[in-house]
Amino acid sequence: MSSPYGPQHAPAGDVGAALMLIDSRLRSIHEGSPESDAEQQAMMAQFTESLGPEGADDLLDGVCTLIYMFMTWLRKAHEDHDKDVIEYVVPTLVASMRMSIRPEAVPTMAGLVIAAGTGLSPSLWRKQYGDWTEAEMTPLEATAFLLAEHINRIADDADFATRVITDALSRAEDEL
Repeated sequence: MSSPYGPQHAPAGDVGAALMLIDSRLRSIHEGSPESDAEQQAMMAQFTESLGPEGADDLLDGVCTLIYMFMTWLRKAHEDHDKDVIEYVVPTLVASMRMSIRPEAVPTMAGLVIAAGTGLSPSLWRKQYGDWTEAEMTPLEATAFLLAEHINRIADDADFATRVITDALSRAEDEL
């Protein structure tokens, strides 16, 4: 049964910019340098401010697309082992979220991930509850980051999640 919240009805957004944001955060964390993290945050804040309102909306949609793509990869990987992605990914992800984002944002981000894990667009799923809030920006980025990091740990490769998306984007461009 088709849903109005299916990914075919959602804008993809600026997946490239979203991937750059998440990949940059992954690299910063793995380098472990607090100075680079502060510089990183300042640079990313300047970048997002330069996008303007329409560009910011595209970036939000791009991050949601990343979350959808990450959950799709995780769902397929878990199905290969007869496991349910919601059962095996969401509890660990929520535990990580509880350590890194404000408690009031955890239910929304968990819902977003569950929506993606069940084949719905995170962007459209969230839109039914109103516009994004400023307070949700950091939790949204953290959610995408945590999913990418989870994929990287499963693959035992610090760049695997980024490559999965880059390869998918390259294939999509080739098909055009």
